[in-house]
Amino acid sequence: MPLRARLVAIIALLLAAGLGIAALATTTVVARYLVGQVDQQLDLTASAVADETFRGNASRSTLPSEYYVLVRWDNGTETPNYWDPVVERSGAPQIPTFMAQEMATRTGKPFTVTSAGGTTPAEWRVVPYPVISKLTGETVGTAYVALPLTGIHETVKVLGRTLAVSALGIALIGGAVAYLAVQRALRPLREIEETAADIAGGDLTRRIRPAPPSTEVGSLAASLNTMLNHIERAFAASEASEARMRRFVSDASHELRTPLATVKGYGELYRMGALTTPEQMDDTMRRIEDSATRMGTLVNDLLALARLDEGRPIRHEPVNLAALARDSAGDLHALDPTRPVRVVSLGGSGDAPEELTVIGDEDRLRQVLANLIGNVSQHTPAGTPVEIALGTQEPQDAVDDPLAVLEVRDHGPGITPEQAAHVFERFYRADSSRNRASGGSGLGMAIVAAIVGAHQGHISVAPTQGGGLTVHVELPTQGYDDGSSPDRT
Repeated sequence: MPLRARLVAIIALLLAAGLGIAALATTTVVARYLVGQVDQQLDLTASAVADETFRGNASRSTLPSEYYVLVRWDNGTETPNYWDPVVERSGAPQIPTFMAQEMATRTGKPFTVTSAGGTTPAEWRVVPYPVISKLTGETVGTAYVALPLTGIHETVKVLGRTLAVSALGIALIGGAVAYLAVQRALRPLREIEETAADIAGGDLTRRIRPAPPSTEVGSLAASLNTMLNHIERAFAASEASEARMRRFVSDASHELRTPLATVKGYGELYRMGALTTPEQMDDTMRRIEDSATRMGTLVNDLLALARLDEGRPIRHEPVNLAALARDSAGDLHALDPTRPVRVVSLGGSGDAPEELTVIGDEDRLRQVLANLIGNVSQHTPAGTPVEIALGTQEPQDAVDDPLAVLEVRDHGPGITPEQAAHVFERFYRADSSRNRASGGSGLGMAIVAAIVGAHQGHISVAPTQGGGLTVHVELPTQGYDDGSSPDRT
């Protein structure tokens, strides 16, 4: 059964049950009240009837039309007094005979008896009163005064039928109102159902219409919309990741195809006997060795990226970033003695700090500097000045520790904003022909970004003042949680 039908049925049943109980309680209270009124009338009439009976004045003409009077004398005789139509209609009440001791406890206390005969047998309400001699003061008999309860029963029946019909009508009207209210209240749930069907069909942009947040439906709609936003972003990220993976595999295949083709080509020349002189053999071996070196570099870079992507734990130990920067400056000067290389302060005033400690993996951080220095060496003309700047800066959140900052600034040709947007992508080359000629894999900057990310740092590029490119690296100076566990492999 649908939820709306169950709710309407429950509401209608509860309403009917409540009205039924109220009707039953009402009829019971009314019946007791009317019987109480009869008892009061009997009490007032019975004492007077007993007194008139002893005096001999009680007669049919002195009684109200509905009363039935029976006097039982102590000598065993009975004197009934009643209107014939009443007894013919309701029958004479069957009044029991009580012993003297029992009679003493029942005097003035009404009780109910049934009738015998009559066209419509009914119940009577009876109250006994003693007939006392005025001369001796002794009880000479008992006067029983009775009234039929037919009128009360008819009144209660009419009241009960009226209340039952009213309760049924109210229950039907309440059920109809409940149906409309439930329909309106559950309308957002139908919209949620339709939205879920559309989303299941592939439309991840659908959202549920907001409702007042103070209602259960409004809270549910807000929670579902938040969940749908997360799902849409997750699907978008998954699709983007798959696209990057496809592009990565394609680029890796393309990068490996050229050196493999070179090795295969020279192997075929050797097999065909085309290499006849020692000079040709030496040149062929050199080219094969260069291709193998290039493939080895590419495979090593791919392996490094794969390990970083896996989130393998890195060492957490104090590392003097200033010492690494000076070592890298010496390496660059050794590669190109004509190139001015300086290690400077980040602000440009004063000397660079002798010590700038960060928490991280020294080998990985050396690789960051080696890749950045190698990038400068490959993509700037010989003799181009380079500065490695060191310093600290305050974090955006005042409660965090200061950040260590490393900048590698060159004064070469630089790159365009379009190229800067892709510089950390894998296999991206701002100048593909020159990069391949230099033996680069196109993964150096991607590895740098991955290592900095593994250290919970941040990396960006910007133009150098006066021309060139500046790579800006921020690293935490204190411990951090990289989300890895020591037992991961």
